[in-house]
Amino acid sequence: MGLKTSKQMKVMSTRPEASKDDAHELMPKWLKAEMPELYSSMKTLVPMIAVKYFTPDSSWTWYGVEFDGEDLLWGLVVGFEQELGYFSLRELETARGKLGLRIERDLYFPPTPLEDLA
Repeated sequence: MGLKTSKQMKVMSTRPEASKDDAHELMPKWLKAEMPELYSSMKTLVPMIAVKYFTPDSSWTWYGVEFDGEDLLWGLVVGFEQELGYFSLRELETARGKLGLRIERDLYFPPTPLEDLA
């Protein structure tokens, strides 16, 4: 992924320690406060992925770049295909994998430029 930008380092320094966070809380208050608003990345040259969600018992992964403040996220979805699009936080909260496991937030995922994954 390369060297971290000063913006990435600043965001990482404001995040709580992973050991104090809950991976099943998909949008904690601190993350909700730091997520860019929906459509704000259209004004930036390098959109940043702020959050990663994954299924521990499947190969699906969701990378959130923007959030509408309530339910809708925009970002990269990696499943059967890799595509940019919208996904619902509520749907992620209710979805279960093949073994019945809940979707989790990656507690150790650092903010990453979208271009590094897309």
